[in-house]
Amino acid sequence: MSALLSIVLPVFIVIGFGYIARWRSWIVDDHIDGLMKFAQGFAIPALLFRAISTLDLGQNFDVPLLLSFYVGALAGFVVGLLGARYLFGRNWQDATAIGFCALFSNSLLLGLPITERAYGTDALAANYAIIAIHAPFCYFVGITVMEVVRAGRSDLAHLPGKVINAMFHNAIIIGIGLGFVVNLGGIPLPSVLTEALDLIVRAALPAALFGLGGILYRYRPEGDLRTIIFTVAVSLIVHPVVVWGMGTATNLETAGFRSAVVTAAMAPGINAYLFANMYGCAKRVAASSVLLGTALSVLTATLWLTLLP
Repeated sequence: MSALLSIVLPVFIVIGFGYIARWRSWIVDDHIDGLMKFAQGFAIPALLFRAISTLDLGQNFDVPLLLSFYVGALAGFVVGLLGARYLFGRNWQDATAIGFCALFSNSLLLGLPITERAYGTDALAANYAIIAIHAPFCYFVGITVMEVVRAGRSDLAHLPGKVINAMFHNAIIIGIGLGFVVNLGGIPLPSVLTEALDLIVRAALPAALFGLGGILYRYRPEGDLRTIIFTVAVSLIVHPVVVWGMGTATNLETAGFRSAVVTAAMAPGINAYLFANMYGCAKRVAASSVLLGTALSVLTATLWLTLLP
């Protein structure tokens, strides 16, 4: 157990440094916003561009891996949506935002570094395959359902345009898309450019983790405790349990099985709050679920690593 904690804790200690720095006012919200703008707008897109552009697409984009992970993600979304609606009496728009929290696990800032620390850099190929379609898939599901439930005030004829516009104004999705273009097109990149990108990439995860700590301080839990606990439970338990079952049923190979379960077991990502904020729905539940889920991930990630082969 202590060995597993040594894998997980450094990731959360970096988040804790960011939280403490903001709590003690050593940095302010503008500093955090600037850091996250760099991380999410430049460094992480560069990381994903480099990973996808060099990934062996034929080997790593296998059906059992993606089917296992995304059936689990959809199961989390449906359970979160219906639970919020029928257990807690939230309106359909709030329920959709809460379902999105259970859908969008933190595959980048938590899943990637924890998998790397547990199984090494060579184990990340399956993570990158999941991440390559994670944001497009989740935003497509969330935006589509939200616009459908808002149909009384929104023309469904414009739904495809709204979905595409929201997705392709996302820097992470742009980085992933450009990576596919370079990979599938066999486009050679000058070494001076790849070396420059690699310098940026090295800063991506530390900067994003530190910034995440500052963001979590900003959105501290308030009220709606039962709904928040339910949302976190779906994210940390239901999603990985379904992925485990699907991976077993499809005979998913060990490396992919580990990456899929670890990624599914992560807390809701900050995109869960961004989605709720975009529609003005269940913002408090979303922000608090990100915070509580991230804190509990120290224990649940260690548990899942213990159970994994």
